Amino acid sequence: MNAKVKALINDQINKELYSAYLYLDFANYYETAGLDGFANWYQIQAQEERDHALLFYQYLQNNGETVTLEAVGKPEWERGDNMTPLKKALEHERYVTSLINGIYAAAYEIHDFRTMQLLDWFVKEQGEEEKNASDMITKMELFGGDSKGLYMLNNELKARVYSAPSLTL
Repeated sequence: MNAKVKALINDQINKELYSAYLYLDFANYYETAGLDGFANWYQIQAQEERDHALLFYQYLQNNGETVTLEAVGKPEWERGDNMTPLKKALEHERYVTSLINGIYAAAYEIHDFRTMQLLDWFVKEQGEEEKNASDMITKMELFGGDSKGLYMLNNELKARVYSAPSLTL
């Protein structure tokens, strides 16, 4: 495997684990605020990010590469109102998309079609992640200012269940 692509994928493992930490911190924020549905949504989001890290981890191992785990940084974000984590999540998902695109570009440059095939799934996934984050903001703008609307939105988010990624390596 190309050293640059390997390094980018290895770094992405750490970035995905950071994403899981960040979303657990959002879940903690919402749990403290009494919004257990929002907390549930972000706990599941954290599970997804952990699984993304494990997919990259397994990909490197399947290709005979050693994974180097780094320290996962403490989530840094300014607490605000109930909209703050939602906006931060969209910003973060856009950042992750840029990272995936960077790995894809490096793989494309050297004609690493196997890695590009793996990344095709992540490109699609990031489109879904950005849409979900954007939709959450829209729903909060529409319904979050009204206590009954916020209650109903919280209940909707409480119903989310975890579904493991269906990517075969």
